[in-house]
Amino acid sequence: MLEGRGIVVLSGAGLSTESGIPDYRGVSGTLRHHTPMTYGEFTGSEEGRRRYWARSHAGWRRIARAEPNAGHRAVEALRRSGHVSAVITQNVDGLHRAAGTREAVELHGGLNRVVCLDCGRITARAELDVRLRGLNGDFAAAGEGRVNPDGDVELPEDVVRSFRIAPCAACGGVLKPDVVFFGESVPRPRVQRCVDLVDAARGLLVLGSSLSVMSGLRFVRQTAKAGRPVAIVNQGATRGDDRAGLRVALPLGSVLPALVERLGARRPAEG
Repeated sequence: MLEGRGIVVLSGAGLSTESGIPDYRGVSGTLRHHTPMTYGEFTGSEEGRRRYWARSHAGWRRIARAEPNAGHRAVEALRRSGHVSAVITQNVDGLHRAAGTREAVELHGGLNRVVCLDCGRITARAELDVRLRGLNGDFAAAGEGRVNPDGDVELPEDVVRSFRIAPCAACGGVLKPDVVFFGESVPRPRVQRCVDLVDAARGLLVLGSSLSVMSGLRFVRQTAKAGRPVAIVNQGATRGDDRAGLRVALPLGSVLPALVERLGARRPAEG
């Protein structure tokens, strides 16, 4: 499939587990014991926003320190060699871009950016982190638990209640991470860009996604409907299995580097 070149990669949380970021629905997925923030909860109350930002602030530095793994570097090698024409990721951790895939389309946005819901201004998460540390001192030390895929950690409610949230520095409005929460729609122009990339591709390679949400599954259906090949590498069943011509249930950190070697693509160096 890849020898013919021009394949689009669609990646999910399973690609980042070997970087220390758990997935949602895998064997140890966080949805088994953690309910992610929803758009309605975040926009509907200050308490919801306080809970999100307290837990996110406590987990942010571990997300920021995460590094691309062998799977991310292999995808970049395949892109450089031309075997992969584009990368669409459902992940919000920024690890594809950190591995050198600067043009990766972040379907669900990125945790490294913050958007004001009132004036639309986008700023760096690092800038907000400085402001939150100024307001809350060493609060981040409270987050010693397991980090979730959306970058937060569980905290006791009494700890959350003491957290001070920061407004937009430009207009005083509500700040939100530049990510698509559960219950929120992916921006239409971003969806169209992905549709165009998939439409121009020879096939689709899904990496580490259960395809449980339509935002990713639609591209599998689009490819299969056009009569082009779909391959899925994921440890566990997916909603797209019935449309895949090839299904591989093995760790991405070993499968992808081996694929790079077989195709003669050159992996980028670590670090």
